[in-house]
Amino acid sequence: MLDRKKHMKKIKRIVVKVGTSTLTHENGLLNIWRIEKLVRTLSDLANLDYEIILVTSGAVGAGMGVLKLDEKPKTLDEKQAVAAVGQVSLIHLYRKLFSEYGKNIAQLLVNGEDISKRNRYINIRNTFSALFDKKVIPIVNENDAVAVEEIKVGDNDTLSAYAASAVDADLLILLSDIDGLYTSNPRQDKNAKFISVVEEIDESIYSIASGAGGSKFGTGGMHTKIKAGEIATKLGVDMIIANGECPEIIRDILNGEEKGTLFLGEKDITAKKHWIWYGGKIEGTIYIDNGAEKALCDKNSLLPVGVISVDGSFAEGDIIAIKNSEEELVAKGIVNYASSEVELIIGKHSDEIEDILGYKGYDSVVHINNLHLLKEV
Repeated sequence: MLDRKKHMKKIKRIVVKVGTSTLTHENGLLNIWRIEKLVRTLSDLANLDYEIILVTSGAVGAGMGVLKLDEKPKTLDEKQAVAAVGQVSLIHLYRKLFSEYGKNIAQLLVNGEDISKRNRYINIRNTFSALFDKKVIPIVNENDAVAVEEIKVGDNDTLSAYAASAVDADLLILLSDIDGLYTSNPRQDKNAKFISVVEEIDESIYSIASGAGGSKFGTGGMHTKIKAGEIATKLGVDMIIANGECPEIIRDILNGEEKGTLFLGEKDITAKKHWIWYGGKIEGTIYIDNGAEKALCDKNSLLPVGVISVDGSFAEGDIIAIKNSEEELVAKGIVNYASSEVELIIGKHSDEIEDILGYKGYDSVVHINNLHLLKEV
């Protein structure tokens, strides 16, 4: 049986995500009392040398208060306008409260492209690192005021998982309006049993999550929390889903108390390969023959001789899917050549690349170090 107290002693860097249900009243306006408790708890943990990132919802709720709205906006442009107003108010509130405890904060507004584009993802990592060095608490939210569907992360559960992976966090805490994961919805089934520890997120966990309940106010139900857990744990980040009604629960968790459901990190892939699989946007597909598939499974790079065809338009450095002749996904990777160039060297040996293209940057279409196999997921 896992000794939580011992397990939590290794925790140094944490990401805390607070959802709409935690930060707002039922009328949609900010719950100032609860936010103050959250800030006080995080500030005290910072005094104990924990490195903290706060992923926060609440911009729309704050905007409603500023604009004196009685109900949440319904159209996208109205939501973005209210979020734009609310973001200023929300960060001002956080700044005021954190400053009372002697803490400096920074605001980071991100969207899906900041995660899917490798250079921007690296910039985010570097920014977080610099802020930690300066003892600053980063506060993160999706850039709702400008995000459209094509570049949205979608919900702050997923955003917090990406943040946790970007900074190599030890623990991600999702605060919600439910105590954790149950075998069924505890609000409907009195026989629902609480699940204290999840060692692996598989289809059975997703099946439980589909009927496990969650907030009616936020965008992220239990299913999105499990998806966030899959993203985080694959890189070795532990995750806990806990009830945020009393934000002091964060301290209890770090003290090793049996609160919330703990999802154990796997610690089996590098940050780059994790980004390739979970963070990078797929720009196209390369189809390969049986020999190339076996070579990849034997930890070899993808050479042009094993390529059958190309689908889509992509540039050097983009993320591409690699599928076999039966159209089954084999791997994802960072491609070394543009789609137009790959088409020219299909089935060719590496020593022919320069004669065909006029140059040869690489022997491989995708190098093994920039490739992540499905079987590793």
